[in-house]
Parts: sequence; C-alpha cells; structure tokens
Amino acid sequence: MLLALLVPDPGARGAAVRDRVADTVAIAFALVYGLGMMLLGDATRPGAPLPWIADVVVGVACAAALTLRRRRPLAVTAALLPFGAVSVTATGPIMVALFTAAIRSRPPVLALLGTANVATAGVYFTLHGDPAFDVWVDVVVRGVVTVAALGWGLFVQAYRRLTTSLREHAARLEAEQRLREDRARLTERARIAREMHDVLAHRMSLISLHAGALEVRGTVSPEELTLAAGAIRGSAHEALEELRAVVGVPSGRPEPPQPGLAGMDALVDSARDAGMAVDYTNELPPDGPPEVLGRTVYRIVQEGLTNARKHGTGPAATVRLAGAAGHALRVTIINPITGTPSARPPGAGLGLVGIGERVALAGGRVSHGPAGGFFHLDAELPWPS
Repeated sequence: MLLALLVPDPGARGAAVRDRVADTVAIAFALVYGLGMMLLGDATRPGAPLPWIADVVVGVACAAALTLRRRRPLAVTAALLPFGAVSVTATGPIMVALFTAAIRSRPPVLALLGTANVATAGVYFTLHGDPAFDVWVDVVVRGVVTVAALGWGLFVQAYRRLTTSLREHAARLEAEQRLREDRARLTERARIAREMHDVLAHRMSLISLHAGALEVRGTVSPEELTLAAGAIRGSAHEALEELRAVVGVPSGRPEPPQPGLAGMDALVDSARDAGMAVDYTNELPPDGPPEVLGRTVYRIVQEGLTNARKHGTGPAATVRLAGAAGHALRVTIINPITGTPSARPPGAGLGLVGIGERVALAGGRVSHGPAGGFFHLDAELPWPS
C-alpha cells in the first residue's frame, strides 16, 4: 500500500481516493513527528520562542497547509520553512513538504531548501531563552532529518521515472506486437486469397475445357454428354466451395494449385530429411476430407512443423490427424520445449496468428500453449457429411 501511495499508477482506477489517503497519511505523520519532537525537545521549557500551546497551533496550521503540497510543492515548502525557526511542531509538516518538493524538483533547488531548513535550527537556538541542548545538537538532528526527507524524495522521484519509463516501454512493445500480429493476419489472408485464386482458376479452366469440347464436337452421345455435364457440374460445385473462402484476389501471376492432404506424406518426409524426427499418424478415412479442408489441414501442419523446428528445444514433433465426415477433423501437433513463453524471441508466435486466421475462416477452433514441457497445438475443423 505504501508503494502504491508513493509511486502511483497514472492509469489506475480510484486515483482521487488514493491521493486523499496519501494526503491523510502525510498530515498524520507530520503531526505525530512534530508533536513527538516537541515533547522530547525543549519547546515546553521556559524561554521557548512560543508557548507550547502556540507551538502546537502553529504546527497544526502548517500541517493543514500540506493539503496544497501537490499543486504548489515549492511554494508550500518555502512558506513553511520560516516557522521552523519558532515552532518545533512545525518541523513535521516541513519534513513532509521537503519530501514532496524532492519528488518534483531539481537537486540544486532542493539543496537550497535543505540548507535553509538546517539554518532555522540555529535561529531557534538563538531565540530560545534557556535551551536544554547545545546548538550543534539542533543542527545535527535537523540536518539528519532534512537529508533523510530529501534523499527519500529523490529516490521516489527516480523510481517514478523508472516505472513510467517501463510502463511506456511495455505499452510500446504491446503496440509493436499488435502491429506484427495485424501484419501477419494480412499476410496470411493474402496468401489464402492467392491460393483460392489459383484453385478457382484451375477449376474454371476445367469447366472451360469441357464446355469447349462440347462446343467443338457437333454431336455427342448421351453417355459423353452425361460425363461432360457431370464434370462441369462437379467443377462448378468445387469452384463455389472455394469461392466462399475467398478473402480477396491479389493481382499477379497465378501459381499452380496449392498442395492439400495428398501432399502430407511429402511434407513430413521433407521435415525428416531436414533432420527432424516426426511421429506422423493419419487416422482419417481413405476417401479423406474435401479439398478445401485438406488444404487447410496441410497449411496447419506445415506451420506447426515450422514452429516446432524454429522454437522447439529439439528437432522433434508428433503430428496426429483424426476425424470423420459429419464430425470434426482434429489436428494435433506436439513438440518439446523448455523455458517460459516470455523468453520467446521477438516476432515469435506470428505463425500461430496465421493458423488462427485459417481456422477461423474454416469455422473451426484452435488452442495452443505450453504444458508439461511440451507445446501443444490443437485445431478442430468442421467436416460436413
């Protein structure tokens, strides 16, 4: 609680309540310290500059002035310093005022204020008709208290600057991470769009080929017409399925149709050839999922193996595919890791953003994270019957 009062968070809720509590604690501490010094010192002896009742009244009035210390720390401190020459109770509010000024002022100004406060000890000794202690005692006590108040205030000032800098740095890192994630999403969407464009072009070329064959041949048998119409219908249906997943059509030269589930063995073999131990299990039925779903699974496994190779502690991974038509198709990738997620290099995890984007477009769900020394990636995709 003391740390929260001394080093407040600018964005924290209840700042006004916190400030009122801090002011109450400061005023109470000032009064307790001032009254204690008055009772321990010679303020109650005959010959004191002020009767002890007047001393207490002055100290209470100085403590009340501390309510303005946040808005005018230097002015409040300069106004209270002269009272230290006649009132011992006022030394408590003066110490709190010096502490507040040290939090917000430069060292040269603080050195001047501290010197003036120590000098008032000599003035008080001169004005006292029957001092109980030598002047050096008053100077040493007030000097130690002054150095403690100013030193504590300067420490809090440095600590506030440090925490402010760390908060700004953390906010900047979060903004940069969000920017990287947004870029990764846009990149993944562009790649998905390019794949969709390529596949659509491939489908439409097949439709055009079959339609052209019917146009060139004047007469065809019913069997040939049925086969051609079926091929056109199938290609059109696949094209419509692909079109539902399109997020944009980038310009540029089209690429060949992208790999799908049929290329999974080749993908795993290429990872093994690169020195990675991959335990691959495919429990899908022989006919397999639709082409769009198969391509999504391929890209998930491809990115999962890439992440395991880049960020895992060993070149190993376990890949498992399971599911059936009418149920979900589940992709599970597990690889060993050590350390904590906070130790990841900058930019790590953007591949997972791309996986999340693909799974979201397919209407599925994805979860990932470390557990028991392994990193688990689970994606669940809908597989229509």
